[in-house]
Amino acid sequence: MRPTIPRLLAAGGLCSLALLALAGCVHNPPEVYGAPGTSPAVETPWNPPPQAAAKAPPASPPVALPPGIMERASSLTLADLVDLALRNSPQTAEAWAQARSAAAALGSKRGEYYPTVNIGANAGRSQGTAQSSTGRISYSIRSYGPTADLSWLLYDFGGREAAVEETRQALFAADWSHNAVIENVILQVQQAYYQYVTAKALLEAQQASYKEAETNLSSAEDRHKAGVATIADVLQARTALSQVKLTMESIQGQIQTTKGALATAVGLPANTPYDVSFSKEDVKIHATTDAVDKFLGEAQARRPDLAASRSEALKAGAHLKSVKAEGYPSFTATASAGRAYFDNRDIYGNAYNAQILLRFPLFTGFSHQYDVQQAKADEDAALARLKGVEQMVALEVWSSYYGLKTAEQQVATSEELLKSASESQEVALGRYKAGVGTIIDLLSAQSSLAAARAQRILAYSDWFVALAQLAHDAGTLSPTDDQLKMATPVTVEKESKP
Repeated sequence: MRPTIPRLLAAGGLCSLALLALAGCVHNPPEVYGAPGTSPAVETPWNPPPQAAAKAPPASPPVALPPGIMERASSLTLADLVDLALRNSPQTAEAWAQARSAAAALGSKRGEYYPTVNIGANAGRSQGTAQSSTGRISYSIRSYGPTADLSWLLYDFGGREAAVEETRQALFAADWSHNAVIENVILQVQQAYYQYVTAKALLEAQQASYKEAETNLSSAEDRHKAGVATIADVLQARTALSQVKLTMESIQGQIQTTKGALATAVGLPANTPYDVSFSKEDVKIHATTDAVDKFLGEAQARRPDLAASRSEALKAGAHLKSVKAEGYPSFTATASAGRAYFDNRDIYGNAYNAQILLRFPLFTGFSHQYDVQQAKADEDAALARLKGVEQMVALEVWSSYYGLKTAEQQVATSEELLKSASESQEVALGRYKAGVGTIIDLLSAQSSLAAARAQRILAYSDWFVALAQLAHDAGTLSPTDDQLKMATPVTVEKESKP
C-alpha cells in the first residue's frame, strides 16, 4: 500500500518535532561532566566539576640535594649551584626534550629514502546470480589469503632531500636553543648567588659599623662622666647605634629573601637547608683589556640563540625548496603480491603486480602557487628575524661590555672612597677623644664610613654581575667556565684599629 500525501506530511512533522527536541538539548557552551564548560559571565569564576581535579597529573616528587652534595650542604660553591640548577631546572628539561623530539623527527623523515612494505590478510564472501543460456545460476564464493605490497619513491626532483634538510635544520635549532637555555640558567644562578653573598657581606660590614657605633657611644659616655661632654652627645651616639642596629636587622631579612631566591633559581624548595662558601680574601679586579670588537666577534660565532636563528632561516629556505618540488613530477615504484584460497583449499590463486608510476600535478586549483608564496614569505620573515637577532646580540654585547668597564671604574673609586672614609673616621674619633672634635663630626664620619663600605661591596658585586653578563652575551658562558670557580666579589676590609 503506497503512503498517501497526508501520511507523508504527518511523518515529516514528527521528524521536525524530533529534530527541534534534539536541538533543545544542545548546550552552549557544552557541558563537561554535567557542569558548564565555562563560567556564565566574564566577571564570574568557573566552578569546575569534581572530575576535573581527578584528571590532574600526579605531582612531581620534591627536589632535594643529591647525597654527594648533601654532605657539604653548608658550604656549596657556585659551581655546585650551577650543576644543581642544570639538573633540576624545568627550562633545561623542556629544551632537552624538544631537542630529542626534533632528533626523532629527523629520523622519521629520513625513512622516506627507504621503501614502505605492508603485509596483510583478507577474507571475503561473494554471492550473486548470473544469467546463462541454460537459465539463471546462483553462486556463492568464500576466499581468504595473505597480501603484501611495496611502495618506493624513486625521484621527486629534490623534494625529499629538501624535506630532510628542513628537519635537520629544525634539529640544529632545537639543539642551539637547548644550549641557550643552559647559558640563561647559569646566568640566573650567578645573579642570585651574587645577590645572596652580597647581602651576607653587607651584614658583615654593618656589624663592623655596629662595633664602631658602640665605641663611639662608649667614648661619649666616658666624656660625659668626665664632665667634658653633655648628655646630648650620649643621646646622639645612642641614636646612631640604634640606626645601625635597625639597618643590620633589615639586612638579615634581606639575606633570607635572597637565600630563598637562590634556592628557587637552583630548582630547590626555598626552605632547603643550605649555605654557600665564599672567600674572605680580597678579589683582584683586572681591567678588561680586550676591545669590544673581540667580544662582538665571539658573540657572532658562539651565541647559541643566534645560531638557532640561523638554523631557523635555513629551515625556512629548505621548506621553500620542498614546497616548490611538490609541483614537479615524481616517480614511484609499486609492487604487490597476494594469494587467495577458496572453499576448497586445494584451489587457490596467486596475484602479482609491479609498476612504475609517474605523477605530475597538472592543476591544483592554484593551491600550489599560493603554498610557494607562503613558503617564500615565511623564509623572508625568518631572514628578517635573523637580522633582528644579530642586531640585538650586538647591542647586548656593546651594553654589557661598557657596563663592565663602568663597573671596573666604580670598583677603583669605591676603594679610594673607603680608604678616605676610614682615615676620616679614625681622625674624627681621635679628635673627639682629645676633646677638640664634636660628636656631630664623629657620627658624620662614621656614617660616611658605613656608606663607603656598602658602596665598595656593591661595586664589587656589580663588577661580577657585569662580568657574568658579558660572558653570557658573548656566548662564552658554560658550566665549566673558570668564572664559576672565582671568589666572591664582596669582602669586608680589615678592621682598622682606632
